[in-house]
Amino acid sequence: MFKILALVACLVIVASAVEYKEHKEEHHSHPKYKFEYGVHDPHTGDHKAHWEHRDGDVVKGQYSLHEADGSERIVEYKADDHNGFEAVVKNVHHGHAPHHY
Repeated sequence: MFKILALVACLVIVASAVEYKEHKEEHHSHPKYKFEYGVHDPHTGDHKAHWEHRDGDVVKGQYSLHEADGSERIVEYKADDHNGFEAVVKNVHHGHAPHHY
């Protein structure tokens, strides 16, 4: 009886190790995606957009939004293993007064 229990325990350990190895390999797969969205609501004044692309460990993207003062904030960003996260923020003034609600 002890030999059967020991054999079952060994099989459980080996099965767990194989499952862990398979899960670990899946975790290191090559991630790749693209997305984008935008909102343009003239009633509330909510204007924003965002896109992002990822290929492996390299991510690039941009988002923009309209501020209350009428300017537009644009943030361009990228990230990779070598440089880390880098962002450039731009504020574009369109030369008109803010909306009052």
